[in-house]
Amino acid sequence: MFTGIIEEVGQVVSFADLADGSARLTVRAPLAVSDARHGDSISVGGVCLTVVDQGEDWFAADVMGQTLAVSALAGVASGDPVNLERAARVGDRLGGHIVQGHVDGVATLLARTDLESWRVLRFAIDPALAPLLVDKGSITVAGVSLTVSAVSPAEAPEGSWFEVSLIPETLAATTLGSLEVGGAVNVETDVLARHVQRLLAFGTAAAAPPVGAEGGAR
Repeated sequence: MFTGIIEEVGQVVSFADLADGSARLTVRAPLAVSDARHGDSISVGGVCLTVVDQGEDWFAADVMGQTLAVSALAGVASGDPVNLERAARVGDRLGGHIVQGHVDGVATLLARTDLESWRVLRFAIDPALAPLLVDKGSITVAGVSLTVSAVSPAEAPEGSWFEVSLIPETLAATTLGSLEVGGAVNVETDVLARHVQRLLAFGTAAAAPPVGAEGGAR
């Protein structure tokens, strides 16, 4: 589990396709590996990956085909910057929101608007994910915990989109500050919204307790 507060911007060392459709990603990340062990989880651009090898200032992780299919990791190349966050410790302050590192899909930057002290980014989003976004709700973009500042109408003729407003610190400390129009980022919607959507898909009967459960365990 993560919080969406980026600790370090790492650099992709290599991305090697493997024979089974997966890939091996190697990232230079001095802070992330400073206390990392084999099997630890690290969020890379919002994707939870497992450390399978490491050195003094780098780590490697295997990325399975399913992850490549739903995320932007398949497009990374040597030298690319990536947002990194180590898994949260129990008892830490939750500075962002609950982030699983389970990416829902990819969003594309449609426009960026520079204002006096912040920048507004508008992203195109898969219409299937649009119902999970709400104004002032939480979203993870490229691993960064952000607050949704605007959403498209339910019936948007120009397609579904959402906006986030970034302060200078976020622009400077993450890869979002250099993101160009057309750039793709991993997005993870709020886990609570996903659970609600799943419950609604089953109808009201899903919320009812099982027959005989009113009195609890006997």
